[in-house]
Amino acid sequence: MKTIAAVVHEKDAPFALEEVELDELRDNEVLVRMVATGLCHTDLSVRSQVIPFPLPAVLGHEGAGVVEAVGSAVRRVAPGDHVLATFTSCGECPNCAGGHPAYCHDFLPANLLGGTRPDGSHTMHQDGAPLNARFFGQSTLARHAVIDERSLVKVDANAPLEMLAPLGCGIQTGAGAVLNVLRPEPGSTLAVFGAGGVGLAAVMAGALSGAANIVAVDMVPARLELARELGATHTIDARSTDPVEALKGLSSGLGVEYTIEATGNIAVSEQAVGALAPLGTCALIGAPSFGATCPTDVNFMLNGRRVIGITEGDSLPQVFIPALVRLFQLGKLPLERLIRHYPFEQIEQAAADAHAGVTIKPVLVFD
Repeated sequence: MKTIAAVVHEKDAPFALEEVELDELRDNEVLVRMVATGLCHTDLSVRSQVIPFPLPAVLGHEGAGVVEAVGSAVRRVAPGDHVLATFTSCGECPNCAGGHPAYCHDFLPANLLGGTRPDGSHTMHQDGAPLNARFFGQSTLARHAVIDERSLVKVDANAPLEMLAPLGCGIQTGAGAVLNVLRPEPGSTLAVFGAGGVGLAAVMAGALSGAANIVAVDMVPARLELARELGATHTIDARSTDPVEALKGLSSGLGVEYTIEATGNIAVSEQAVGALAPLGTCALIGAPSFGATCPTDVNFMLNGRRVIGITEGDSLPQVFIPALVRLFQLGKLPLERLIRHYPFEQIEQAAADAHAGVTIKPVLVFD
C-alpha cells in the first residue's frame, strides 16, 4: 500500500513528507496505522549522521497506533488492537532467551544500523527504489508502518496513545535504568545528570523508588524547576556549581550511591563517575558519538565503584511498558509534563524545538 512518510534523503536534509510504498507483510510483521509518534534525539542524530544509519531513510521509533493487518504467524496482536512500538530483537540469542532483549546479539544491525530486514530486503520503497526503514523494527515517522511483531506491545484501548508514544524508547530508557537495574535502596541517593526527557523519566522513577535523595543536574533553570516538581529533592545548576563537589557536599564528602548520565556528553560522564561513593554505581544511558571514550582512574574504581551501560532500560517491553502505562493511569508517571504535541505536518518545527531544548519531548500526532 501507499502512505505518506517523512523521508530524510541526505545528511542534514529536512524531513520531506512524501508518498512511499510499503512492502507486503511477512509472516511476523504487522501493519499499523499511526496515531502518534515521539520524535527523539536519536532520530535527529541519524539525520545529522552522528549515528550512521543509511540514507535515504524513514526514521521514528516511538510509535503508537492501531493494528490494521497482521502476518500469518503473528500471535501477540490482532487487527483493531491499540499498540505501542519499541525496539526489536531476534528472540533467539541467549540474552533474548534470558529476558534481556535490549542486549540482543543483533541489536545494532536490527535497530540502529541496518535499514533492512535480516535477509536484506526492504519494507519501504519510493518510485521503485528502496528506502532504508525498519528503524528500531518500526520507522513510525509515517502514517502507516510495517512493524516487527516483537516491537509491538498491546495496550488498553482506552489509554491515550498520543500521551503514551514516548514509552517505547525515551521514557522506558530512563525509568528502566532506575527501576529495572539500579533499584536504589531505601535511604540512598540518586543523581541524574541531564534533565531532558530521558533524565526526567529517571527522576520520576527515582521518586517511585526507595531513594531518599534524588538530585537533578542540568544547565537549564526551567528544567531543574520541572525536575523538582517531578520528584527531585535537590537540583544542581552545572553552569555555576561543580556537580561533583556539590554531590560530595550532600554526602559528607563520600559521594553518592547512584548516578545516571543521560546527556551523552563525555565530560558529563566523567562527572557522573567522579561523584560516586565507594561501592557506588554509575549508569551510562546517554548516546555519545560512536567511538567516544571516557578516561577513568583505575585506582578510583578499586573501592568497588562500577560503571555500567544500560540500553532501553534493560526492559522486557511486553512486561515493563504495560507497567508504565498503569503508572501513568494512576497519576504516578506524569508524562503530560514532558510532552508537547505537533501535527505531523509540523515535523520540522518539532525537530527544531527539540534541538533547541524548547520542547522536552515532541510528539507528532496524525489526523
